[in-house]
Amino acid sequence: MGMYLDFDFLNIEHENLAPKQGRILISEPLLSDTYFKRSVILITEYSEKGAVGFVLNKSVDIPINEILSDFPDFKAKVYVGGPVAKDTIHFLHTLGELVPNSVHVLDNIYWGGDFDVLKELINEGIVDFTQVRFFLGYSGWSPDQLENEIEDNAWLVTRVESSKIMLGDKDIWKKTLDELGKKYKIWSNFPENPAMN
Repeated sequence: MGMYLDFDFLNIEHENLAPKQGRILISEPLLSDTYFKRSVILITEYSEKGAVGFVLNKSVDIPINEILSDFPDFKAKVYVGGPVAKDTIHFLHTLGELVPNSVHVLDNIYWGGDFDVLKELINEGIVDFTQVRFFLGYSGWSPDQLENEIEDNAWLVTRVESSKIMLGDKDIWKKTLDELGKKYKIWSNFPENPAMN
């Protein structure tokens, strides 16, 4: 006779937070999708038309000036933002009005804006690598898609300090869950492949 495990710890308390611009999505521990496995996503746009966000913890070992040949030598890391339009570059920054047409996301975090102005600011030495994060592609959801995934317990919606968004910490998934208390600490310690244990 087998023993049944109580997987209730995978159920998310949905009364916590609703998705909106500036909040983050944390993937549940068993989500095995290549892009979203143990990921933390910053929501940069949220409306009835859907949602856009960027995975914060999946870096690639290629500097931005090797991806874009006409880009200045710049030490900022590049991340995989998600599975949509993987041949496009996007960026988050803390430069505010210095970069025209930026979208204010939360606190001092901005999304996009005039790429040529950003390059010029970097060329002039006005911007350092801690102020910009680059992403290949993005994460996108059609209307109601994200809400359905949240209902299916794929994502936990929460807040994160804006300073952590720009750090580029690969352990942000575990650290954020640990800070959310006992139930989610179980998530953070859950094995990546339970069948291997």
